Amino acid sequence: MTTRLKKNRKKRGHVSAGHGRVGKHRKHPGGRGNAGGMHHHRILFDKYHPGYFGKVGMRYFHRLRNKFHCPAVNVERIWSLIPDEVKEKAKGGEAPLVDVTQFGYFKVLGKGMLPADLPMVIKAKLVSKIAEKKIKAAGGAVLLTA
Repeated sequence: MTTRLKKNRKKRGHVSAGHGRVGKHRKHPGGRGNAGGMHHHRILFDKYHPGYFGKVGMRYFHRLRNKFHCPAVNVERIWSLIPDEVKEKAKGGEAPLVDVTQFGYFKVLGKGMLPADLPMVIKAKLVSKIAEKKIKAAGGAVLLTA
């Protein structure tokens, strides 16, 4: 915006430049930024930003990440994990043993379908109910490891 259009040009020579004589236009009378959110700006924060302050839930101190590390694989992906030479033997009638922990997975989940005509023996630390049901329906078996 050009200078001639700015409001301040029209206020030249007028002492308070539109900010009054009594209150005075001072720097940051309410504080900078989010200052006063718990005090003098409480109404604004409660009205427009409910839940901004405070804590939610419980913290877990000294959490060992290793205890909760549980990568999962779906039933539909298991066939793609098997090497080609093992797949050829499986088509010959031999059910392959697939240890999913060798591929970095601990749990088998039930999304998708297994090839129905090819049974597999799946070895894992954890298996969901649906995954177990699908594996057994395809003629395979589940082995749980510690």
